[in-house]
Amino acid sequence: MAKKIVTKGVEALKTLTEELLDKMGIKAEFEVLEDKESGSLLVNISSEDEKGLLIGKRGETVSSLQMILGLMLKNKLDEWRRVEVNVGDWKERQEDYLESLAEKTADRVKETGQPQSLYNLTATQRRLVHLKIKEIGGVASESEGEGRDRFLVVKPDDSKK
Repeated sequence: MAKKIVTKGVEALKTLTEELLDKMGIKAEFEVLEDKESGSLLVNISSEDEKGLLIGKRGETVSSLQMILGLMLKNKLDEWRRVEVNVGDWKERQEDYLESLAEKTADRVKETGQPQSLYNLTATQRRLVHLKIKEIGGVASESEGEGRDRFLVVKPDDSKK
């Protein structure tokens, strides 16, 4: 029975994505896949002409598309399914950039012994940096602040001394 729900979710998301892109006036190809490991649904959109528009400033449009499609799917299926949207290779490039940022920041913390703050990151970006910092020895990370003023701090890891 679960397989029918998954297939229904994939098919419903295909229809919703097509409708949304059509209403936006965007000509793009896309595929919807299920990530069996996490149970989320992945929407991969490719459009050379509209790539920048679909990604938006700092990925804001991708995040909005992800949220809107998730809400639309919830209304259609009457259950929550995690929806992830990727345009071209933006998600992979973003993850590479954030991993590099985490590594460089960790190196700076190790060299100076001083905490380093990273500002202007979304919650998803902060999460990715936290995960990468966990893999690096000798440093730790935490988020501070509230709302739009929330930022990430990478500091020496004193817990292992």
